[in-house]
Amino acid sequence: MARLRRGLLLLALMAAPGPLAAQGIPGLDGRGVSSDEPVTFTAEEVEFDQNTDTVTARGRVEAWQGNRVIRADQFTYNRTTGVATATGNVVLIEPDGQILFAERAELSGGMRDAVLEGIRGLLAGNTRVAAAGARRTNGDITDLARVVYSPCNLCPEDPDRPPLWQLRAGIASLHSQEQRVRYRDASLEMFGVPLLYAPYFSHAAPGAPRISGFLSPTFGVTKLLGGFYEQPFYWVIDDSSDATIRATLSTEQIGGLGLAYRRRFNSGVISLDGSFGNLQGNDVDQEGIGWHFFSQGQFSLDETWRTGFALNRASSRDYLRAYRYGSPQVLTSNAFLEGFWGVQGYARADSRLYQSLLQTNTSSQVPLVLPYGYAEWLFARDPLGGQFRVDAQGYSITREQGTSSRRIGTRAAYELPLIGNAGEVWTIRTQADLLAGYVQDLQAAPFYGPPGQDGNWTNGNVRAAVDLRWPLARSAGEWGTQVLEPRVQVVTGPQTGRQTNIPAEDSLDLQFTDANLFELNRYPGRDLQEGGTRMDAAIRAAWLFPNGGQVEGLVGRSFRTSDEPLFPPGSGLENQRSDYVGRLRLAPVPWFEVIGRSRYSAETGEQQLWDITGTVFGNGYSVSAGYLGTQAAYNDSYPKRNEVSLGGFLQVNDNWRIGAFGRYDRFRDEPVAAQAVLAYEDECLIFETRLIRRWIQDPVTLQDDPTGTMLLFRVTLKTIGDFGIRAL
Repeated sequence: MARLRRGLLLLALMAAPGPLAAQGIPGLDGRGVSSDEPVTFTAEEVEFDQNTDTVTARGRVEAWQGNRVIRADQFTYNRTTGVATATGNVVLIEPDGQILFAERAELSGGMRDAVLEGIRGLLAGNTRVAAAGARRTNGDITDLARVVYSPCNLCPEDPDRPPLWQLRAGIASLHSQEQRVRYRDASLEMFGVPLLYAPYFSHAAPGAPRISGFLSPTFGVTKLLGGFYEQPFYWVIDDSSDATIRATLSTEQIGGLGLAYRRRFNSGVISLDGSFGNLQGNDVDQEGIGWHFFSQGQFSLDETWRTGFALNRASSRDYLRAYRYGSPQVLTSNAFLEGFWGVQGYARADSRLYQSLLQTNTSSQVPLVLPYGYAEWLFARDPLGGQFRVDAQGYSITREQGTSSRRIGTRAAYELPLIGNAGEVWTIRTQADLLAGYVQDLQAAPFYGPPGQDGNWTNGNVRAAVDLRWPLARSAGEWGTQVLEPRVQVVTGPQTGRQTNIPAEDSLDLQFTDANLFELNRYPGRDLQEGGTRMDAAIRAAWLFPNGGQVEGLVGRSFRTSDEPLFPPGSGLENQRSDYVGRLRLAPVPWFEVIGRSRYSAETGEQQLWDITGTVFGNGYSVSAGYLGTQAAYNDSYPKRNEVSLGGFLQVNDNWRIGAFGRYDRFRDEPVAAQAVLAYEDECLIFETRLIRRWIQDPVTLQDDPTGTMLLFRVTLKTIGDFGIRAL
């Protein structure tokens, strides 16, 4: 017998019959470990018995083959049988980073086959496993007996206390190549108390890539479905595509089936989502088989061009709400082609198809946009510092009932900034528009224009402006810097009149605010053009504090030389002297901010628009309050609003979080929406409950929406899956 103390022994045991090599096909074992690699180990003391052909190592033994490592107090290897035995504080480190602890381990087949006693394991995702014993076969399948699995941390004061949750099973099998864990005779325990039992249960291994299998179900109770259960199944088709199949069973409906498909190509992506299901009852407008189909895709043709599409259709809004696919009022479908030339050029051509899901809308009045085109080019700055921009735009809009129109147009704009000797900032702007189009049935919906205006029309406009800003700043010493900035702009151009023969397809929603006070054309689109001469004036003041906080505000209005009724009533620009518009931002300290916008009538002083939000936030909390007030506009097409809102959240401690939000309409004297949230999260569990109440009425029946109240629960067992429950 030979003995070596406190030395290093390198064994390259590759010769039959006793090498530490895997039996079978040489090469990799499927986990990055070569079965033909030598076994190398270090120890404080090594003995070699020639009679039994056995090597025994003691004292901080570490042996490895490839990327697989074992540590123990004592390590014995029989060269004849190829069996290695490790005892005393055994640690087995797998190539994927998983660590197993055992009292005793017996290994063979190149350390790929093993029998372990008194096992404990540290797996990926901070998960832990303990078992009475384990057996690993071919380095792939590990069977554990009387196993306990949990990613929860143990109590530092009482490590013997059961974790928050754990899985207990008679047998658990970890399939390394499949990356899946399977349990037999399994139970889920919370605080050591069994809650659920399953004769068979499986989930993806911690840290595993996407694999096929059943996902966590969602179940609950709703007014339209009654009691329901939804079970999704995830299918990995290949490396670039997958699908999710959803089956829904309910007590009030026959049920439904859905399919979502995704695929990634070298040049783009595509996703398809569709379903069908039964819908019946007194709370629905359309009974029978309902369905939906949502899809989108985008593909790069080359470095300049890309194309894409979206096709979204549904049988009814009730179906989408019943089977929890959202509650949109309009579905939009389109197909497009667009190109990019750096930051200078852009072009797009598309078509748009809309589906209204509101019962009050007539589908024959929903427009079809085919085609729509836009192109723009931004030239480099000239020697004076000015910049020239040119674009072109065109569309064709068709309605089965109502106005149909077509339009083409182009715009050329130039802007030159100049800085005066006194620090004033001059900006010279010019803009020219040329438009031509055709309109049919202008007197019909949605414009209801004067009769006899159908046919071709043309419109042109030239605008020129001189804008003067004079920022005046002074030091406030240790209090920061104060800024006072008066601004005046003079805009002129020919009169355009009311333009009653032009369909305002892109110029309907006009609201005068500080955001468009200095725009050359205050209409949001180009169908309608603002003409004449006007002066815009505003004064801006700001106080900038050394801590980064600030107080900033602006007040302004506009004056037109002509009293021609160019703008619609309620817009804020209908009079020769516009309404007052203002903006205010208060943020004196990092934890407080108020942002508000307002508009007041210059004649009566009555509030026309008031939108303000204040927020107090800090480490672990946030509180916000808001107010929104508007007058009715466009012949009551937009009703008056007078709403207050209040919300916030609080991080109670490292794990618990609460939140609430509410909105109340003071004009109608009734609530609009409310929401409350209670959530818990730690290293192994997420629990969230959410109560949502929306006071919504069907515009036809004036009855409360049956989906206006929702009570949702979500429980996530980390590394296993989440479970959703809808109680209302």
